[in-house]
Amino acid sequence: MFRSPLTLFRTLAFAEAVSWTLLIAGLVVRSTTGWAPAVTIGGGIHGFVFLSYGATVVLVALNNRWKAGPTIVALVSAVIPYATVPAEVWLHRRGLLEGAWRTKPASDAPDARWYDRPLAWLLRRPWVLFLALLVVIVAIFAVLLIIGPPVPKS
Repeated sequence: MFRSPLTLFRTLAFAEAVSWTLLIAGLVVRSTTGWAPAVTIGGGIHGFVFLSYGATVVLVALNNRWKAGPTIVALVSAVIPYATVPAEVWLHRRGLLEGAWRTKPASDAPDARWYDRPLAWLLRRPWVLFLALLVVIVAIFAVLLIIGPPVPKS
């Protein structure tokens, strides 16, 4: 399904924009009808997709050897409503989403990194990578749910 970094990144960038719509719709429903669960539902979906997009940014940045600048732009774009789509377009135009997954570590390559071997191992086993990322994302999501929503102190 996600045979390249481009397809995975593009899918999550679009999903993040859709999740913003759900969150904003939930806020509108709550303010017009008083039904608070609308924000809980939209916010929960948005939070999970937000964390998934962040994990995708890190994975693609490591695989495609991004420098800090594009990685930070991609991560910050998730905080601004709908900015992940223009960020994806910008990254694609710059050629930063091109190429295949690095499923074979090339220790003699000029751009070799210390994490190439474990990353290649995980990329050769997409279900293991997916489950590992899912466990990490769910754990972070659960901790954030326990902490609770950001509420201004009065």
